[in-house]
Amino acid sequence: MTLNGQRIIVLGGTSGIGLAVAKAAAAQGASLVVASSRKTSVDRALGALPPTSEGHAVDLAAEDAIKVFFDGVGAFDHLVFTAGENMQLAALADQRLDAARQFFQIRYWGAYAAVRYATPNIRAGGSIVLTTGVASLRPRSGWTVPASICGAMDALTRALAVELAPIRVNAVSPGVVRTPLWGKMSPGDREALYRDVGAVLPVGRVGEPEDIAGAYLYLMCGRFGTGQIAVVDGGTVLV
Repeated sequence: MTLNGQRIIVLGGTSGIGLAVAKAAAAQGASLVVASSRKTSVDRALGALPPTSEGHAVDLAAEDAIKVFFDGVGAFDHLVFTAGENMQLAALADQRLDAARQFFQIRYWGAYAAVRYATPNIRAGGSIVLTTGVASLRPRSGWTVPASICGAMDALTRALAVELAPIRVNAVSPGVVRTPLWGKMSPGDREALYRDVGAVLPVGRVGEPEDIAGAYLYLMCGRFGTGQIAVVDGGTVLV
């Protein structure tokens, strides 16, 4: 149950949960390749990772860019996908369909393309860990788009586990986590969200990226689990 000596690609691994996963895997001796759409974010992440880590700026909304990346990256053991655009919440009556479709572009279709082009490079015994969320299980008012994306990711995870076997495919389903993905909210609204959600959770707070990272490491290491959704939500689905 160790990642020592294994090579891991984390798409979205330059901030938030993805960077926390990269740091935790590096601490176990893994070799890291992180990628996101912005070079400034990649450079900043490399400063927080071991010197042997690789970083790439890849447009994760563009299929061609994802294909070029995997054509050149070589063999590896595990793919982790945590990428996503900053989430904006809206009531159904206020939600623009073009904006809703755009949120699917990276979170769903980016993950779909990444798996498609990554699979030939995954070594025997390797795995894929995607990212979903508890919005599919416990949606709040105004969360129609996040809930739809998460439901799609849950189903995709199970379908890929069947189709790509013996490569293991799993997903992590976080609750509300304090990450840059809420950056488009005003500071006041963001803190109110964290406060209000955290106040009703059994653990008494919203999550931090480090709280979630261990679930990704567990799924990479666990050789008998596939098609599973690991819920790490502070008890969100209970209240």
